Amino acid sequence: MDQAEKLRNIVRAQEAETTGTGARMITVTSGKGGVGKSSVSVNLAVQIQKLGQRVIIFDADFGLANVEVMFGAVPKYNLSDVIFHGKQIEEIIVDGPMGIKFVSGGSGIAGLSNLTKENVRFLSSKLARLEAMADVIIVDTGAGISDTVIDFVKSSGEVLLVTTPEPTSITDSYALLKALARSENFDRKYTTIHLLANKADNVVEGKIVYNKLELVAEKFLDMRLNFLGYIPNDSYVMRAVMQQKPVSMLYENSKAAHAFKRLAERLVEGSAKETKRRKGISQVFFDLFKRADKSRF
Repeated sequence: MDQAEKLRNIVRAQEAETTGTGARMITVTSGKGGVGKSSVSVNLAVQIQKLGQRVIIFDADFGLANVEVMFGAVPKYNLSDVIFHGKQIEEIIVDGPMGIKFVSGGSGIAGLSNLTKENVRFLSSKLARLEAMADVIIVDTGAGISDTVIDFVKSSGEVLLVTTPEPTSITDSYALLKALARSENFDRKYTTIHLLANKADNVVEGKIVYNKLELVAEKFLDMRLNFLGYIPNDSYVMRAVMQQKPVSMLYENSKAAHAFKRLAERLVEGSAKETKRRKGISQVFFDLFKRADKSRF
């Protein structure tokens, strides 16, 4: 092996460390709160894990602790402890039920603009290690169209947009898509946006929700959506929430649990067919931090 080949191999290794090529990352978001976004994240994690895939949930909703409550996982550390307090990425991972792992973004996401270029590169290399620990990383973002949420979504290659049949939810979902479409550096070509109709009475109502959003998104935003499916209105979901457990674990035979299972199967089966460029979580964070302070990059 000549010197040039050695240098090329070193560059490839460095790129693999900082960009990540392992785990599939699915970013779950919504145009407004109260549509069941965190419930979707947790229940999909449970069902994907049941299919034999290793799952890590990354809670990027630093304002709330919905995933922590539903998952029964209370993190002692978060991302900022890796950046500023010398913790290893393994030290901030919490083990949840069924072998699912959980990571809290915490103030590490809130303080994007305070990071130096060296902080960012350091964090990206640490996050790349998450990708060796999982087949799927589910990122639960905040709700709404804040700059942080939009930046996170547009940095992701695969997005799951949760909405409900309520007119306000559909309107807010369109507002999120509109903000995304108008955002600088959003790449339609390499972004897959799945739509999930939550709390729908049946598949027909779920399809109506999809058709409404697909029509206006394609006509006015030049965006295409993929209809992933629907989750039915099911009283067992609320029962599970009251007991701080995922319905997919507590009431495995409920309609909602079966629906989450079907959605997980579609996502896992679709991974082999996915042809669009996939970003690892380390590259997503690198892009996210870079946009937070362009002067440093």
